[in-house]
Amino acid sequence: MKTASKAVPTTMRASAIDRFGPPSVLKIHELPVPRVGAREVLIAVDTAGVGTWEPEQRSGAWGAEGVRFPLVLGSDGSGTVVARGAQVRRFRVGDRVYGYNFGGTKGGFYAEYVAVGASKVARLPRGLDLLHAGASPAVALTALQGIEALGVKRNERVVVTGASGNVGMFALQFAKARGAHVLAIASGRDGSAFARRLGADAAVDGKRGNVAEALSRFAPDGVDAVLGLVGGKVLTACTDALRRMGRVAYPNGIDPEPRKRRGLKLVAYDAKTGVKELARLNRATEKARLIVPIARLFRLEQAAQAHRRVSKGHLLGRVVLRVARRRK
Repeated sequence: MKTASKAVPTTMRASAIDRFGPPSVLKIHELPVPRVGAREVLIAVDTAGVGTWEPEQRSGAWGAEGVRFPLVLGSDGSGTVVARGAQVRRFRVGDRVYGYNFGGTKGGFYAEYVAVGASKVARLPRGLDLLHAGASPAVALTALQGIEALGVKRNERVVVTGASGNVGMFALQFAKARGAHVLAIASGRDGSAFARRLGADAAVDGKRGNVAEALSRFAPDGVDAVLGLVGGKVLTACTDALRRMGRVAYPNGIDPEPRKRRGLKLVAYDAKTGVKELARLNRATEKARLIVPIARLFRLEQAAQAHRRVSKGHLLGRVVLRVARRRK
């Protein structure tokens, strides 16, 4: 194992849970630094994203089987490589990286150190610092792979539902970077304004606005493609506005799912992470000059507050934990 010149400590601070429960179960623990496998890197964490799915993991409502306590959450984040396994060649100690490691068996990013498979990590894309890179991988991968599944092309008319959400805010930027015209179906007036600031050509409040009118005005001859990040009546209205052989993509888990119909190409997908996927994300991030909005920033010891904020919903940007201790 190759390690940093400065010795890695044997223990670390982590926000972990000893049982499933409310946000208050998230407490600071002193835990052993994870051991690095042959194909892993050890990252000194700078920033951890707080996923909208993580309160469900904390409560036990999602993925409770086989869990060992204390459990450290955190699917994505950023930091600096401080050690690498014997078979790792793509990274060197000192590299600044970000990654997505859903369900990691050695603990997540809510800790000062995390061990992650090297295939699930990439160097920071140009234009993003550790804070903004750490806020992006899980949701940006989901967004990009939705745009890829649609095969978005220049000058196409594309609709993104849930466009002011964590995935949607990236999806509309990736679609614009491909030269598409984008209608954002957002949440609230502030969500619509948020989507416009990120580059949407038009935006409408999906709850209170006239979606059918906005669709007709945006694409009088019909919409080419829809990325459905929110299901229900709004998504149905968008699919009704599609041209013949129009395309719809949506992440698995959207409820209710759009219905199959003749003359409609429907693609469900799960976000994947790997060397190729992260390389594509880096290229897309750089091409789009990606803006990474951050809604709230909390310290590691404020993880419970971060979960409470995520559970309130209506986030215009990502909630993150700043894990690295800052010098005064």
